[in-house]
Amino acid sequence: MAQALRLYYRATHNLAEGAGAAALAAALQLKDDPRFKGRKVGLPLSGANVDADLFGGVLAGA
Repeated sequence: MAQALRLYYRATHNLAEGAGAAALAAALQLKDDPRFKGRKVGLPLSGANVDADLFGGVLAGA
């Protein structure tokens, strides 16, 4: 989940809460699944309801 939060922030400059990054976290786990090879996947990004100190720790890799 932390990896997905960091990726959203670094790639899009959008702040996602844990629930908002859940779809990306799942997609990252399935990226090598042959069922998705060559396909485009749409993911919802929602929310910014995250504590600033917690998110700072996530960005720092803590």
